[in-house]
Amino acid sequence: MADIVAIRDLRKTYAGGFEALKGVTLGIRRGEILALLGPNGAGKTTLISTVCGITTPTSGSVTVDGHDIVTDYRAARSIIGLVPQEVALEPFEKVVNTVRLSRGLFGKRRDDAHIEKVLRRLSLWDKRDARTRELSGGMKRRVLIAKALSHEPRVLFLDEPTAGVDVELRRDMWDTVAELKADGVTIILTTHYIEEAEAIADRVGVIARGELLLVEDKTTLMARMGRKQLEVHLDKPIGALPAGLDHPDLALGEDGRSLVYTYDIHAERTGITKLLNDIAAAGLVLRDVQTRQSSLEDIFVDLVSERAA
Repeated sequence: MADIVAIRDLRKTYAGGFEALKGVTLGIRRGEILALLGPNGAGKTTLISTVCGITTPTSGSVTVDGHDIVTDYRAARSIIGLVPQEVALEPFEKVVNTVRLSRGLFGKRRDDAHIEKVLRRLSLWDKRDARTRELSGGMKRRVLIAKALSHEPRVLFLDEPTAGVDVELRRDMWDTVAELKADGVTIILTTHYIEEAEAIADRVGVIARGELLLVEDKTTLMARMGRKQLEVHLDKPIGALPAGLDHPDLALGEDGRSLVYTYDIHAERTGITKLLNDIAAAGLVLRDVQTRQSSLEDIFVDLVSERAA
C-alpha cells in the first residue's frame, strides 16, 4: 500500500537547545490507522504539529500525498484534518456554525449536506443549535472532530482524542474512526490508552525521547515480542519458593498461593513440563493452572524501559 505521508529524517530543536525530534523517519500508508504510543514528552505532539504545519521543522522533510509541507504548504494542509489535545472552542457559538466556519477557512464552498452528515455521524445533529459552552466535555471533543472533518480531509490526526472521555463515548469514537477508515481516510492517533491502540490500530509506533523506536503491524508486533505467563494456583499458601524451584523466570505471587512462570512462546522448549514436574517433586499441590498472553501495554513498557536504561 502506498504511503500518503512520508516523513524523512525529521528533526526539531527548540531555541533553548531541547531536541524534541531526533531524525524521525516514518511512512504512513494510505487508508491505515496508525497509533503512536509514548510517554509524556516523547515527541508525539511535536511530530503531529510539524506535519500539520503548526511547528516549523529544524531539518528533514515531510510530504502529504506528494505535497511538501513547507514549499507546498497550502495543498498539504488542505488534505489534513487535526483534532488537537486542547479543547478550544468559541463558547457562545452554535455547534453547526462552528463546524461551517472551519470548512470555510479551507476555502471550501458551503455544503450543508456534508456538514449534516458529519454531525449525524458524531451524534451531534440534535445539538447543532446548542452553544458549545452548553456541551459536556465528551461532546466538545466530538465538535473538535467535526471541525477537523468539515473540509473533507484524507489524512486525520487525532492527538489524544479520548482524553477525559468516559468509556461509552470512547467506544463510540472508536466506531467512528472505523467508519472513517472504511471511507478511505488515513488516521494517525496518539493515545495514552493502550487498549485504544490495541482495539483499533493496524500498526503501532512507539516513540520515546524524540526517537521512533519501532513501527510494526500490531498483530506481528505482539506475536514477535509477546510473552506468556503460566500461573499455577496452589492448594495452600507458601512463604517462599522451595529448593529446586529457584528459576529466574519463576516468581511467587504476592498472596503466596500462586507461582507465576514467564516464558517465550516462540522458544523451542518452554520449560513448562519440567516446571510442573519440579512443583510436584517439591510436594506442592496444584489447584488450578492459567495462562495469560502479554498485552500491548507490557510490550510498550518493556520497549520504553530498555531505551531509558
